[in-house]
Amino acid sequence: MTKTELIAQIADKLEVSKKLAGEFINTFTSTVMEGVKADNEVRIQGFGTFKLSHRAARVGVNPQDTSKKINIPARNVPSFKAGSEFKKSVN
Repeated sequence: MTKTELIAQIADKLEVSKKLAGEFINTFTSTVMEGVKADNEVRIQGFGTFKLSHRAARVGVNPQDTSKKINIPARNVPSFKAGSEFKKSVN
């Protein structure tokens, strides 16, 4: 499902315009991103948890020349863990 399809479904279910549904999706995603950046975690009961994880620096291998080693710097990455209700609905 693309973002456009998601907006169309939300607009249909809530009986609102696609513009309003699009604003909702954009506000939701930006709020989650800001929350993860600031607080390291956004938890939505039953749906899941968005959080910030730290990946340590490591040495990797250049895939084009496997004899060359490359240094991969440490970084923060976003992650998502599905909640129990979400997992049940998928199975």
